[in-house]
Amino acid sequence: MLVIGVADTELNAQERDWLRHEACAGVILFKRNFASRAQVAELCAAIREAAAHPQLVCVDQEGGRVQRFQEGYSALPPLETFGLDYANDPEGALARAREHAWLMASEVRASGVDLSFAPVVDLGRGNLAIGNRAFSPDPQVVAAFTRAYVAGMHDAGMAATLKHFPGHGSVLEDTHFDDAVDDRPMSALHAEDLVPFAAGIAAGADAVMLAHVVYPQVAPEPAGYSRYWIEQVLRQEMGFGGVVFSDDIGMAAAFSAGGVKQRIDAHLDAGCDVVLVCHPDLVEDSLAAVAGRSLDTDVLSRFIAPQVPDWDGLQQDSRYAAARSAVVPAPETPA
Repeated sequence: MLVIGVADTELNAQERDWLRHEACAGVILFKRNFASRAQVAELCAAIREAAAHPQLVCVDQEGGRVQRFQEGYSALPPLETFGLDYANDPEGALARAREHAWLMASEVRASGVDLSFAPVVDLGRGNLAIGNRAFSPDPQVVAAFTRAYVAGMHDAGMAATLKHFPGHGSVLEDTHFDDAVDDRPMSALHAEDLVPFAAGIAAGADAVMLAHVVYPQVAPEPAGYSRYWIEQVLRQEMGFGGVVFSDDIGMAAAFSAGGVKQRIDAHLDAGCDVVLVCHPDLVEDSLAAVAGRSLDTDVLSRFIAPQVPDWDGLQQDSRYAAARSAVVPAPETPA
C-alpha cells in the first residue's frame, strides 16, 4: 500500500483520481498543505470524500522544527527539551513528555487527521536530520521517554509510530540529501540504538518507520528495504506485530534501490506494509509500480480515527489547558 503526498491546500483532479486507486491507502500532509485549522479539516474531508476506500490522513507534528501545522496550534517544544530536564527532574520530565504526546495527538485528531508519525526514538548523537528531535543521547533515558510518549499518544486515542528503525541518530549524514552508513556491529546496535525500540514495542507501539541507513556489518542494503532487518530482527527477534512504514522513497538515500518502481518493489518485497511517497511528482509512477501486486487494503484501518471531538470540544477538556501549561513555553517578555 502507498501513502501519498498532494501538492497544495486543495485537491486537484489528478489527485482525486489517485485517491480512487486501489493501492492508495492514505495521504501525508506537509506545511505546503496547511493554511488554517478550518482548511485542514476541509482538506481531510475532501480526501475521504474523493477516495474509493477509507484513507489514513497523517502528518509529522513532532514539535520544534518539525511541526507542519503551526498557526492556531500549540507551539510544541522539541523532544530534546525533556531530555535536558531529565537530569534534574526525571519524573517531572517524563510526565511532561507524556502531556506533550497527548496534546500533540489531541490537536491533530481534532483537526480531522488520524496519525502523527511520532515519537522519534533515535539517539541524540549529532545526526543532521535528527538534532533536537531526539530526547537524549542515552539509550536508557530515550527508552523511558519512549514509554511515556507512547502512553500519552494512546491516551489521546492515536497510534504511536517509532522512528527511525533501527536508529538514525548515530551517523552524521541527513538521508534526505545523502547516503548514510553506520559501520558498527550488531552488538553495539543492540546495546544502544535498539534499546528504545524494544521499550516502545513492549509499551504497545502500533507502527515502526524504517531508516534509509545502511548498517554494512548487519546487512548490505538500507534498513528500509532489508528483509533481514524487517523480518528477522524487527518481526522475529523483537516480536513486533504492528505496521511497518518505509521512510519517504523520494529521499536521496533511497535512490540506491534504483528508479521509482525498483524502490517500491524493494521496500514491499523486504516486508514494509506501507510505502511513503511524499513527493507528488512521484505518485503517478508509484501507483503504476504496484500494478498486479496483492495488497492488504485493510492494513491501516485500525489507525483511522473514529469520530472525535472537534476543536471547540477539545478546548473544553480539562486536560487541554493543563497540558498546554505544562508543555508550551511561556512567551518571552520584552526586557
